[in-house]
Amino acid sequence: QVQLVESGGGLVQPGGSLRLSCVASGSVFSINAMGWYRQPPGKERELVATITIGDTTNYVDSVKGRFTISRDNAKNTVYLQMNSLKPEDTAVYYCYAQGYYGTPYRSFTSWGRGTQVTVSS
Repeated sequence: QVQLVESGGGLVQPGGSLRLSCVASGSVFSINAMGWYRQPPGKERELVATITIGDTTNYVDSVKGRFTISRDNAKNTVYLQMNSLKPEDTAVYYCYAQGYYGTPYRSFTSWGRGTQVTVSS
């Protein structure tokens, strides 16, 4: 199987920045798509941003112009640079990845355990 581990969450003041990282480990052959979801307190999980193996990106409207998703294919890592953070960005952020692993190749969809981001003064 493929495991995902997030890091980089924390407490930041409004207007501040954080960078989240997520590393995939295991017998990874290829990762077609990686991305970030978030779940604010008392709300449903929502898509934040995704990036394909060809670096095509997609963002939820509320973070466009503030967040940037990127990936390092050699390191099986996806990043989320979050700038101009707002209190409404407070949530648990989850990494996900879809691709192939093992021999023979099998498809996978994996999720990380989440990292807390709190934006508050």
